[in-house]
Amino acid sequence: MKLVGWVYLLSALCLISLPGPCIAEYSTLSPSFEASISSPDETIPAQGTIEPLEPSNAVEPSTSLDPTEVSTSLEQEDGAAEAPVENSPPEPPQSESEEAAETIADPLEPVNRVFFHFNDKLYFWVFKPVATGYETIIPEDGRVGVRNFFSNFTTPIRLVNCLLQARFKGAGNETVRFFINTTYGLVGFLDTAKKEFKIEKQEADFGQTLGVWGMGPAFYIHWPILGPLTLRETVGYVGDAFLDVRTYLPSRFLIVNVSAWVLDKVNETSLTLGEYESFKKAALDPYIALKEAYYQYRQNKIKR
Repeated sequence: MKLVGWVYLLSALCLISLPGPCIAEYSTLSPSFEASISSPDETIPAQGTIEPLEPSNAVEPSTSLDPTEVSTSLEQEDGAAEAPVENSPPEPPQSESEEAAETIADPLEPVNRVFFHFNDKLYFWVFKPVATGYETIIPEDGRVGVRNFFSNFTTPIRLVNCLLQARFKGAGNETVRFFINTTYGLVGFLDTAKKEFKIEKQEADFGQTLGVWGMGPAFYIHWPILGPLTLRETVGYVGDAFLDVRTYLPSRFLIVNVSAWVLDKVNETSLTLGEYESFKKAALDPYIALKEAYYQYRQNKIKR
């Protein structure tokens, strides 16, 4: 009994000796803290922490976040408003065969260059001096009249080739021009059909006709005296000869034919003095420049 009494006495002394703040803090603990003490199996939450409330419509976060996926998604969102642009593939470069198709074959170039230089010297040494003297004697109106005469004389060549090319309106114009210029135009020295009736001359020859029919130029030929031609135009030149009235003149008129050809050549040169000189001066290689210019000129005559 004495031992029990000493125990109670010691307990009372301990309670009295506890500081006031400890007793106050113990008395202000939350009921949950007291419950956790009464239930030692439960985990005691850290003091002063606040557990966030979970919203009812919360979306679970993704388990992983790849930076590349984020950048891709952002790019898709930025470009969503833009219309998709289809990049057309670049055009393939032009092949060598296509580039070569724009020019003409020249397998006879070494020989052609020899004839080119021959014609070049013939022009500067013969035709140009003669044409210059002819120009000083005959006024321009007279030289234009001579050109009109020879043009009217070769009307059958243009007329027949217009028919062969199914250019019936052109054939009709050539027929009307011939009768008007031969009668009212003083045998063709005056181009009355053009000045008075606005009827233009039709450019047509047998080389052009062969091109319209589908024949290719084959290859380039630079003939002496005749100048630049192609194989197709060479055949056409022979064909036009059968349509030239001068071909059917008796042999005793050979001198007349040659003289008429020379007069026509000199007269035409006098009307174009300086053009060949300017062309040759502007070209790096006059032979190549003349070949290409002639080829393009003939192609344009066929396509029109």
